[in-house]
Amino acid sequence: MKILLVCSSGGHLAQLMRLEPWWAPHERRWVTFETGDATSKLQGEDVTWAHHPTTRNVPNLARNTALAWRLLRTWRPDVIVSTGAGVAVPFFWLHRMFGATTVYLEVFDRIDSPTLTGRLCQPVTDLFLVQWPEQQRLYRSSVLLGGVW
Repeated sequence: MKILLVCSSGGHLAQLMRLEPWWAPHERRWVTFETGDATSKLQGEDVTWAHHPTTRNVPNLARNTALAWRLLRTWRPDVIVSTGAGVAVPFFWLHRMFGATTVYLEVFDRIDSPTLTGRLCQPVTDLFLVQWPEQQRLYRSSVLLGGVW
């Protein structure tokens, strides 16, 4: 299986790294920001650096949409997995054009209100996972995974 792991650096990346027992046996590629923590954590991994900042930055949204289009067209992942944030949006909205399945894992530290990326990705996500029962109230059809830490 070919897995594309898309996330912001920092805590979002740390959450996906915790899923290593699941993704390690598979062919994979990462999309994140070129920051110190991401460079060290993903040493030896196949990484595509995305454009940041993404929050309310229309030029970088356009750049990341073009990046998503090129990467999805050429690499053709079976599944796209993300914990957010904004960099995930173009990948999730384009995934069906390239036959990929999407899995979104909402971050563990937002239990009282939905994240902007969660709200933008949920309508086009095949499997939307949450880590707290309280988050299920915020996202219809979400599946409770439990904490990933």
